[in-house]
Amino acid sequence: MISLKVNGRDISLDVDPDTPLLWVLRGVLDMTGTKFGCGIGMCGACTVHVGGQATRACITFVRDVEGAEVTTIEGLDPEGNHPVQEAWRDLRVPQCGYCQSGQIMQAAALLKDIPAPSDDDIDAVMTGNLCRCMTYPRIRRAVREAANAMKGN
Repeated sequence: MISLKVNGRDISLDVDPDTPLLWVLRGVLDMTGTKFGCGIGMCGACTVHVGGQATRACITFVRDVEGAEVTTIEGLDPEGNHPVQEAWRDLRVPQCGYCQSGQIMQAAALLKDIPAPSDDDIDAVMTGNLCRCMTYPRIRRAVREAANAMKGN
């Protein structure tokens, strides 16, 4: 049995410890907001938070997160009103939308670590999250807007 906390809920799982966290989230727990992209941790579509840190779920084995707090896009804000999610909507960031849960999770972790990021900070942290639709200018604006909104809280 593997025990962890997912989106605030204690979970015990009878799964192979070498199962990627992504497949546990999607296939066992039916949390399909986290996407499969490349399977090698290079595109960022599978980004979740583990202990508050942005983590690629496709290359993280469930054994490596035993006892940890895992937050998925579904748990970032159950109502979808985290400042990053609001900025994404306000600026109409998504085009196809496939990468957006990973982008949002990466941006939320960035703002937790760097509350007032420069454009260089945003580019450096977000560069590992790929967007085939090339919405990078809107992503950068949304991260800045979310940072400004979070300053007011």
